[in-house]
Amino acid sequence: MNIQRLSAFSDGASGGNPAGVLISDSLPSEAEMQSIAAQVGYSETAFAAPIEDGWRVRYFSPESEVAFCGHATIALGAALAKEQGQDVYPLILNEAKITVEGFVENDLYSAALQSPETTSQSTDESMLSEALNIFGYSTEDLNQSIPPARANGGAEHLIITLKSRALLSAMKYDLDEGRTFMRKFDLVTIMLVYCENEQLFHTRNPFASGGVYEDPATGAASAAFAGYLRDIRWPHSGEINIVQGEDMGSRSLINAKFSDIPGSSIRISGAVRFIE
Repeated sequence: MNIQRLSAFSDGASGGNPAGVLISDSLPSEAEMQSIAAQVGYSETAFAAPIEDGWRVRYFSPESEVAFCGHATIALGAALAKEQGQDVYPLILNEAKITVEGFVENDLYSAALQSPETTSQSTDESMLSEALNIFGYSTEDLNQSIPPARANGGAEHLIITLKSRALLSAMKYDLDEGRTFMRKFDLVTIMLVYCENEQLFHTRNPFASGGVYEDPATGAASAAFAGYLRDIRWPHSGEINIVQGEDMGSRSLINAKFSDIPGSSIRISGAVRFIE
């Protein structure tokens, strides 16, 4: 099997979030995909096979299947552009139909996905209190201009916005405790956010539900967050940029473009580098 390794949302020749990509004539069995994802060891591996209406795609972390993964989709877009040519590729996921567009120019690859529709809702006090305890934060650490919420752009995330960049840098938690919490509330990640200005955000994404302490770039959470900003009428001007992974030494750059239409798809894009 030709498993490709790519880093999505890279910052030039460095950074980004590694993903595995396997493009084959048909998808392996579920057990085989789970085993391959565990062997690859990245936070997600995307498996894609051609079907009549596009490409059937499934995503696996080392411990479980994920309904949607943004960075692995961006990686897949670049891999398809390299193998099939620059184009817009329809993707059929477990619970949604989306597209990814792959670009190549002078051996530089990038991709842009159109997320599933977005939703958001406020989180109850008991759930928030439990989450804050896991990270050692208090309600006084929160930036209430972007209140805590659950948000979905293809996968479920808890959004917590902090008052300072220092608080974001200080993030730490117990992996087992985080895994138990995320699975209890059906969360894929917890997205911790610092707002530098109306269109620039710094984020960290613990992914304990998949057995990963933290992701350096998370496209699905970025789509969910962009949808949430739209829901609360944040002055986004149709575009935000997200810097993630700095505290891990793997700076990643994520761009999100979106309209004011409630629930509509978010365009998530970024550069991709192939890992030798």
